[in-house]
Parts: sequence; C-alpha cells; structure tokens
Amino acid sequence: MTKRAYTIKDLGFNEYLDEYRRDHLASFDVGRVILEHKERYIVLTKQGEIDCELIGNLRFTAQNRSDLPAVGDWVALNPYDRDKGLIHAVYPRANVLERQAVGRNGEKQIIASNVDVGLIVQSVNRDYSINRLERYITICHSANIQPIIILNKIDLIEKEQLKEILNEVGHRIKGILVLTTSSLTGEGLDQIKPLIKAGKTYVLLGSSGVGKSTLINCLTGNSLMKTGAISESIDRGKHVTSHRELIVLETGGVIIDNPGMREVGIADSSLGLELTFEQIYELAKGCKFNDCSHQSEEGCAVLEALDSGALNEETYENFLKLEREQAHFSATVYEKRKKDKAFGKMIKQVVKQKNIGRN
Repeated sequence: MTKRAYTIKDLGFNEYLDEYRRDHLASFDVGRVILEHKERYIVLTKQGEIDCELIGNLRFTAQNRSDLPAVGDWVALNPYDRDKGLIHAVYPRANVLERQAVGRNGEKQIIASNVDVGLIVQSVNRDYSINRLERYITICHSANIQPIIILNKIDLIEKEQLKEILNEVGHRIKGILVLTTSSLTGEGLDQIKPLIKAGKTYVLLGSSGVGKSTLINCLTGNSLMKTGAISESIDRGKHVTSHRELIVLETGGVIIDNPGMREVGIADSSLGLELTFEQIYELAKGCKFNDCSHQSEEGCAVLEALDSGALNEETYENFLKLEREQAHFSATVYEKRKKDKAFGKMIKQVVKQKNIGRN
C-alpha cells in the first residue's frame, strides 16, 4: 500500500462518473488503473495501491482487447487481503487515445484512456521530425485531446538552429502551444508546471530517449522514473520505460508515461486529420468535384494552392500519406468484419445441419 492516500477527486473522478457509480456500481469500490502487466493491474484508490485481477466473467465476455482495462481507466473493484482486489467492471471512458497496433492490420492499441492533454515530447537534436509531430497531433485530435508540443534538449543545439525549428513548426502547425525545454539545465520547465492542473490527466507521447522520464522527475522533484545514460554514439538517452504507468503529482494532476513509440500508425482518424490539416480541408471546399482526391483533378483548389506556394509541399505530402494509412486501416477493418460475419454464418449453418441430422 502507498503511504499517501488520495481522494478519487484528486485522481480525476468527476460528477458524471459519480452519477454512473450511483446508478450502476454503488456496491463496489472505485479505483483508477495506474499500471497494467499481463492481465494484472495496479489500481490506485483512496486507500492506496491495490494489486488486482479480473473476475472471470469480465475476462471471458470481452470481445476484444479494448473491452479490458487500460492505464487511465476507472474500474469497480472489491478489495480483499488488505492490498489485493478483483475488478468487476470498467467505467465508461471519456476518450481513448489509440494507434494502429504494430504488425497487426486492422487492430488498434490503446495508449491511454480518460486523458485531457497530450504532451508531445521531441528532442531537437536527433529525434525532431515535424511529420511525426503531425502524426501525434492527429491521434490526439481523434480522441478530442488537447495537444501541447514540448521540444526538449535545447541545450544540445545552437540557438540559431532552434530558431529555425520553431519557424518551421510555426509555419506548418497552427493553434497549438509549443514549449522549449532542457531537462538537463531546467530551462523552460517553469512553463510546464503551471499547465498541470489538479484532477486533470496528461499523457506523455514521444520516441525513446527524448527525455520523458527525466521530464517527469523534474516535475515531481523526485527520481520516480529511471533514466538511461546518454549514449555518445547516438547522443540520446537509452530507452528505459517499458510499460505505461500513471503517476499522481504532489502538486495536483495525473501524468501517464509511455514506452517510446517508434511507430505511430493512424487508425480510424478522419476527424483527427480534419483538425490537424484544417487548411487543406478548408481549401478542398473550393474544389470543382466533391470527391476530389487532390492529386490530379482539374479545378482542384488544393493543387492550385500548392502551385502558388500558399500550401506547404511537405504538409501536403504528409497529409496524403496519413490519409492513405487511415483509408487502408478502415478498409482492413471492413474486410475483417466481412470475414467474421461470413464465418459466423457458416458456423450457424453447420450447427443447423447437425441438428437436422439428429432429428
């Protein structure tokens, strides 16, 4: 059990969830999943941390992975043996931050649930990629999560180089707060701390070695997260975080740390694309054809803006790439559903024929 006790309001439990609890789950305790490992869960309650597993019914009735608890979820549980418990149900999620599962077409992987703000962290020396920033922004927009960009390790580049990066980000990405920090020197961290509000949940997104764990340690004032030594050959920290974990800050606010993600596959993110590439969608309203692909048609307002220089070419190319990914994912899901439906019909037919034979 942890030494410090929290109220569930500290952890982000709100009036809507409390009303749901009263109507459906009043006989159970409330907790929030802070760590998941091989179908075992560490759940934080007002009494402290409890080591939980799922009741059999919840496990066996789950149709897919998204029906099971994830880090950030609110759950109904029954404690026993002081620090152990059984999870009986998962509360409705306000949102789910997810990506296309790596190596599994048509499947999604939950990154975190019930998130208010996505802190997208990149190191400016080697990890920086504006195309990847647009990917992270798209998955945040898809889940109705506010994105904030944190460009870390600014102590490793010259000021002029940082200025060029900020100019590029400002030109390509509009309306999103961009902060520059150094976990080593502490520069810029004072900009982040006021953004962390009690009862709100923040998820750290980014590749390995960009300084997410060091950033958490700076925000907490403690060495909660292990950090890797800096490799001189690649000039970045070794990847240390191997699982998703929820951390409650003493000053208020909840942070979910993530393993570094090399791939951020776009799933069914049509709304996310519209919000991330708002300029292109606005231009598309002036296209001659409603089904314009913005690649070769006459009277395409997007191509006209591209030719005139009003639309950035790199933005356009990244948009087309992410749109193709989203379309491929949607098509794969559709094909899987068709196959599952056909398989289900076949099973029913076989059972029906067997019953006829018995009669």
